[in-house]
Amino acid sequence: MKKIIYYSVLPAALFSLISCNNSKKLEEVVEVAGPEIEEVIVADPADVKADEGGTFEMITLPYAYTALEPFIDAKTMEIHFSKHHLAYTNNLNKAIAGTPMATLSIEEILKNLDGENKAVRNNGGGYYNHNFFWEILKVNDGKGPGDALSKAITKDFGSFENFKTQFSDAAMKQFGSGWAWLVVDATGKLNIVGTPNQDNPLMSKLGLSGTPILALDVWEHAYYLNYQNKRKDYVDAFFNIINWEKVSEKFNATQVAQ
Repeated sequence: MKKIIYYSVLPAALFSLISCNNSKKLEEVVEVAGPEIEEVIVADPADVKADEGGTFEMITLPYAYTALEPFIDAKTMEIHFSKHHLAYTNNLNKAIAGTPMATLSIEEILKNLDGENKAVRNNGGGYYNHNFFWEILKVNDGKGPGDALSKAITKDFGSFENFKTQFSDAAMKQFGSGWAWLVVDATGKLNIVGTPNQDNPLMSKLGLSGTPILALDVWEHAYYLNYQNKRKDYVDAFFNIINWEKVSEKFNATQVAQ
């Protein structure tokens, strides 16, 4: 039986098999004994590109799809980034094409957004929210926030455990699809807010306010493959993959700006 196997990163066992005959190339058919092997394609997030000609591009995902396992599985990451996020990006570009918004940053668009412009509200929010979300994810091995943010959390919530409980509650109580956010308000105080769909705290004209420093996506597509309907398990797992260095960096920037 013959099967073609594709890899973007060559496993050691397959490397040994192929390297024993230098005349063979990776694309060649490899003889495999035993049961049939499924075709394996290791996807590269760098290959995900927005349609040409649009204002906004896909960000470079700062890690492989497998990097957040076992807390978020690779297949969920791949679908989330290469399907959902890509669709928001392309649809946003279509919605702003030929308008003054095509010359603005995504933050400027959202801060001045007319809530009745549903195409920009949904897709612009989806674009910004996901860019933000990917940035603050990293397996943290139990490492917590930096000193300044840690002190602010204790000051505004009483303790880190109180913050964790309140943030988890916001994520759990978000009916249907939406987000939980940790934001810094105009006075420098930390607040937890929830938003429906792809709304976010930058949309001040919608009655929301604050500078986001942490976010959790609770749309079902963010967790359903692995956690099914158990949102609480997903929310609990999230605290293992918060990139507290990046969140602390965002918090520190808000203090400098005031």
